[in-house]
Amino acid sequence: MASTDSWTHEIESPVAAPRLFRAAVMDWHTLAPKIASHIVASAHPVDGADGSVGSVRQFNFTSAMPFSHMKERLDFLDADKLECKSTLVEGGGVGKAIETATSHIKVEPAANGGSVVKVESTYKLLPGVEVKDEIIKAKESLTAIFKTAEAYLIANPDAYN
Repeated sequence: MASTDSWTHEIESPVAAPRLFRAAVMDWHTLAPKIASHIVASAHPVDGADGSVGSVRQFNFTSAMPFSHMKERLDFLDADKLECKSTLVEGGGVGKAIETATSHIKVEPAANGGSVVKVESTYKLLPGVEVKDEIIKAKESLTAIFKTAEAYLIANPDAYN
């Protein structure tokens, strides 16, 4: 029988929450191929998606990743509250190890002027599949996304203001 499970993760950043959310969440499909081209070969909205709820965007990966691509659907977005929810709809292990996977990301302002990224991911495994190192890798990948965006924003203080 397939099991549903979840994990949470927090990432601290010296970058202000609105800038980090815009760069690492809302515009990551544009920014990633420019600043993380060793991992993200290309990314684009699918079928004219405009970033609104229901939109799907596809990320195509280099050989550095264990899968060639992933598509995610935006299920909820509140740009003012710096919060979104998305569902993995294709690639990234869908149909091979997992049946479904959703992520809820909220970037909150920190007292020091920086931010704290809070992530909760829920997934349903296919029958007979066990997760071992995948959660650690998922957390490491997520941290790498936000730290890459953070480095870019620190180096480019006028970006995403």
